[in-house]
Amino acid sequence: MQGISNARLDAEVLLSHTFMRDRAWLIVHSNESLDDAQRRLFEDAVNRRARREPLQYITGKQEFWGLDFNVTPDVLIPRPETELVVETALKIIQTAGRKITVIDLCAGSGCIAVSLAKDVNVARVFATDTSDRALAVARENARKHDVSDRIRFLEGDLFGPLAELDLRGMVDIIVSNPPYVRSGDLPTLQPEVRDFEPELALIAGPEGTEIQQRIVSTAPDFLKKYGALIMEMGQGQSDELRRLVNDTGRYEMPEILNDLAGIERIIVARKK
Repeated sequence: MQGISNARLDAEVLLSHTFMRDRAWLIVHSNESLDDAQRRLFEDAVNRRARREPLQYITGKQEFWGLDFNVTPDVLIPRPETELVVETALKIIQTAGRKITVIDLCAGSGCIAVSLAKDVNVARVFATDTSDRALAVARENARKHDVSDRIRFLEGDLFGPLAELDLRGMVDIIVSNPPYVRSGDLPTLQPEVRDFEPELALIAGPEGTEIQQRIVSTAPDFLKKYGALIMEMGQGQSDELRRLVNDTGRYEMPEILNDLAGIERIIVARKK
């Protein structure tokens, strides 16, 4: 598969997917032959990957926070760095010592909301997204991991679907992995991202911080006193987001957290 790093590993994953077995089984049964139907499926999968379609869309799966999530081209593929949002939220939840209320904005596949609901007995999780197709995937993942009763999925733009609910000043944590790519940067992205992942979940606008700015300005209306906004950001955005938070005058000094690659990835802002 020309131009693809780790092509051999990808081929092994696709072969495992074709056999509907894990890679450990594949190693033990390395001499196993494909029948005609399996060969056609494998060849189709390899051709799709050669065209740079993401492996996750071909297999329909992606691991996140130790859980297996269904993914389709209607949702952003969950990334390891987004696990830092979950990790940070869980630390706050565990110190709270009580059931809490969480909002997940731009929920996509539901990976953040489902992971939080799976790990702790939160009182309520509200997850919003503008895409009904993305929410269909998120609901499927919630059912898959037996947390449908803990999450309410709502279609609409950011806080819009929550406006008529009795949540103002009642939320402990707001989490979000919003779109944060500048529109002018789309052509520079890897083909797997540029050509296959949903642009709605990637592009924020000319500056890349447009969605984050809206979240920062509205979140205090919903947060309790000392409630936390935990939001993912792109590389090089920390100074601007810190300024946006401080300019509202409604938050304490924000904290910036680095991902495993040392990149400033998460901003945490608590309401005054």
